[in-house]
Amino acid sequence: MNPTEVLSLRSVDFIRETTQILTDINFIVKAGEHWALLGANGAGKSTILSLCGAVNHPTRGTVHVLGHQLGRVDIRELRHSIGHVNPRHPIRSPLTVLEVVLTGATGSTELVPRWSPDPKTLARAHELIATLGLASKIDARWPILSQGERGRALIARALLPNPPLLLLDEPSTGLDVAARERLLNTIDHLHRTQPKLATVLVTHHLEELPSTTSHAALVKDGKILSSGYSHELLTTQMISHCFSYPIQIEHRGNRWLARAGDPTELMPQH
Repeated sequence: MNPTEVLSLRSVDFIRETTQILTDINFIVKAGEHWALLGANGAGKSTILSLCGAVNHPTRGTVHVLGHQLGRVDIRELRHSIGHVNPRHPIRSPLTVLEVVLTGATGSTELVPRWSPDPKTLARAHELIATLGLASKIDARWPILSQGERGRALIARALLPNPPLLLLDEPSTGLDVAARERLLNTIDHLHRTQPKLATVLVTHHLEELPSTTSHAALVKDGKILSSGYSHELLTTQMISHCFSYPIQIEHRGNRWLARAGDPTELMPQH
């Protein structure tokens, strides 16, 4: 594995029970790259992300995460070096924002009994909460937070261990336009201020891509249709093929816009 490679999936198949979910996935992410996984619902994006996050193991092929091959490494230790943001994170207790962020140090969903953060960890938690624009909400409890505030708190939680890899699984889910834009601005800020941080973001909406997205992979029917630099890949032709529907793509102000094309011009399948 190349030392600059943060993620490497080679010839990966994934089968759940008797259903083949992924076929021949080849996907490499290097330090400082910011990838988007795009595709229709059920295409296999989140399954690929689960391999990147050492949540699942491949049925065939090899997956290296942060230089370690899945199946030959302590998964619990490896996951501690991966920031994983899931808007469906299962928090059941009325934790404060500070407490939620601190669970990133223990990799748990709840506070660990008899555990307390050291001064360095506590200081980093406060710093991240301020960076994510939540300083005024530090003592606010989870049930009363807006969906956007929860999303930013989960990013702070994921970043607490200072991971070299950040995975974002549809982080804009349930957000209104203003909250979505604030979240995307936050992600752009992270990309600019942490140049070695590698990120992989899953979405099926091009409007939810940060402007700093450097690379993209189009996922269709459990396969990677194409991958490469985002400005070369995210075109009307490629997106229409990926989603099996004519979609007109515009790139304006470093952001992507998508609208429906003429259904009579539906592209033939290749």
